[in-house]
This record gives sequence, structure tokens and C-alpha cells, in this order.
Amino acid sequence: MTEAGGGGFRRHWFRYVTGALAALVVLVTILIVFRLVLDSRPTWSEWGLAFVTRTEWDPVRGDFGALPFIVGTLLTSLMALVIALPISLGIAILLSEYAPRQLRDPLIFVVELLAAVPSVVFGLWGIFVLAPLVQQHVVPLIASSPLGFFPFFGEPGPGYNLFTASLILAIMIIPIIASLSREVLMAVPREQKEGALALGATRWEAVRHVVLAYGRPGIFSAAVLGLGRALGETMATTMTIGNSLGLTFDYFQPGNSMTAIIANELREAASRLHVSSLVAIGLILFAVSFLLNTMGRLILMRVQARGV
Repeated sequence: MTEAGGGGFRRHWFRYVTGALAALVVLVTILIVFRLVLDSRPTWSEWGLAFVTRTEWDPVRGDFGALPFIVGTLLTSLMALVIALPISLGIAILLSEYAPRQLRDPLIFVVELLAAVPSVVFGLWGIFVLAPLVQQHVVPLIASSPLGFFPFFGEPGPGYNLFTASLILAIMIIPIIASLSREVLMAVPREQKEGALALGATRWEAVRHVVLAYGRPGIFSAAVLGLGRALGETMATTMTIGNSLGLTFDYFQPGNSMTAIIANELREAASRLHVSSLVAIGLILFAVSFLLNTMGRLILMRVQARGV
């Protein structure tokens, strides 16, 4: 076999192996969905799609509904993204454009180190530090500010609530969004920035109108990845959200999430319908995550197609 022939043989095998690994990922995903659908059939047979809109959750009476947990998951994840995105973008701009090299590398290490902290540590910190702080200072401050007029902020309640869980999630996704956004901003061609500066733009104007505009698709992707992490986070959310079974849209009241209810009740579920309902919630969580990521990808493709 000639060298050229050997190289072609290796390229073919490399293509087959990588293709098989990619197909394996798709196959595993299909098997997960199939198993979730199979194990949740008793719930769908009992209530059908009404399971998604039902608010009751009473394992003793065998009465189950997923709406309180869907609402809790969406409220905490979206609030976490609202808090984390501007902070992450500020960190990314600082590290990529303004921080001196001697300071940049240690800061990058600290940000990336924060991403490696286990979620249970964040949960413990949330219980002993953040929840009392939220109850004693943050909630009264928001309630007395113009934000207090929004219907999502009602009467001040305990420290374990949807807002505390949102703060924990925000802290956890900041390193992800900041690191990815920094990589995106540092990849902007130097000629783009120098061209703006040559035309008389200030450094901030070059960052605002050139760097951020050029890196917008990548920043959007980073935000979608951060949202996906927030949707699927379990331990820290379970430890700080309050674990109430009732439906609430009030950030100052205890709530629940899809991941938290599964983590709390799966091992203690005795009836087949109870287990099936928890699996059905897992299937809904998978569908919500898939839907949001697909929407994010479609919006990103549209932005890229416009060339901005």
C-alpha cells in the first residue's frame, strides 16, 4: 500500500469513526426520550395533555399536575438570565478589552474556577448566607423600590423563595456566559477595531459599535447555553427555592422546579402513578430545554443570515 493510499485509508476510517460517534449521541438521545415516554405512559393515559396545566400535586390522593413546577423552572431560569447576562457581558468586555495582561490572566482563572465549584457548595452558601441576606435586606429593598409595583414581586416572604433560587442560578451561569463571551470578543479581527479607531471612534465606541456587533451571534449562543444550564440545575435550586407544591408567580414566595420535585420525591414515590408523573415531568423538562435551545439556534441563524 502506497503512502498516499495509506493516508486515504486512514481518512476514511477517521470519517467512519467520527460519524459513528456522532450517530451514537443521536441514538442515546432517542433512547432517553423513548424511555421517558414509555415510563410516563400511565400519567398521559390518566390525564393526557391536561397534566401540563393541572396545579394539584397530592401523592396521597394520587392527584398530580405539572404546572407549578413548569412555572417555577421558567421564572427562576429567566430571572437568572436577566441578572447574569449584563454582569457576564461586563466581565467579558473587561477581560477582552480593558484589563492589563498582568491582571487579565488571574481574573480569567478566577472566573473559570467559579464554574468548577460543585452546585451543592452553592446550595450550602445559599442556605447559610444568601437566603438570610435576601430575606433581611434584598426583599425589603426591592419591595420599597419601583420594582415592587410589578405583580411578580408581592408581599415579602421567607428567604427561601424563587428570587433566592434565581440569584443562585445567576451566580452559577455567570462563569459560563462570561467565558464564552470573552472568547467571542477576543476573536473579533483586530482590523475591525483598528478601523473604527482610525475613523475617530473612542475606545468605548469601537467596543460598542464594532466588537459587540461583530460578536453578537456568539454572545447570544453563550446566553442560550447559560439558560440551558439554569433550566437543568438541580441541587442548588432544591436547597434554596423553598419546595412549595403550590402554584405561584411571586418571586418572594417559596416555589418549586421540575428538577427539584424529581430530586425530592423520586426515591420516596410508592405508587406507579407517582413515579410515572415524575418521569413525565422529566420528559416535559427535556421538551422545554429542547424547545428553548432550538428557538435560540433559529434566532442565531437568522441573526447570522442578516450579517450583523
